[in-house]
Amino acid sequence: MDVNRYDKEDLQAALRVLRSGGVIVYPTDTVWGIGCDATNAEAVAKIYALKKREDSKSMLVLLDSPAKLDYYVDVPEAAEQLLAINECPPAEALRPLTIIYPNARHLASNLIAEDGSIGIRITREPFSQALCAQLKHPIVSTSANISGEPTPKVFREISQQIIDRSDYCCLFRREDESPHEPSSIIKINADGTFCIIRP
Repeated sequence: MDVNRYDKEDLQAALRVLRSGGVIVYPTDTVWGIGCDATNAEAVAKIYALKKREDSKSMLVLLDSPAKLDYYVDVPEAAEQLLAINECPPAEALRPLTIIYPNARHLASNLIAEDGSIGIRITREPFSQALCAQLKHPIVSTSANISGEPTPKVFREISQQIIDRSDYCCLFRREDESPHEPSSIIKINADGTFCIIRP
């Protein structure tokens, strides 16, 4: 199976749901995720309900390019350095990196943490990257499980309840059994200091 080749109809079906305010289950650069248009507060609320997750617990979003970050967050110099490391050729050996940025804006208010921050990951995985690029908005990415239950690392581990209650479940990479892990998470403050949330 070529994990870089996806069916365009599958992609377009997912985009139609995202544009209409729906929720999808989709493959990401880490584990399978539940997603929606990150600028649509009603769609974000659907994900909180689907996951039975407290809306005080913010969720991260995916972007297809670091060039789009400035529109949504302040990007301290420390974040630029981390992104540069994560984008260089040896980065294929690194886990995907989620950075929590200060001063989030132009996103659904129920996505943003109480301190005004938001976690964003630049995805290099082809399907989720194409979704972000063609939607022209960030996409919510939260693991495809009920809160408190184990994170599914492959498609077959996703509960039927999650699949049935989503508006569309993507076809791409359903047969992919290669192991995937959640991303590393680093929080960067406006003053440039940072802390590692998940190595």
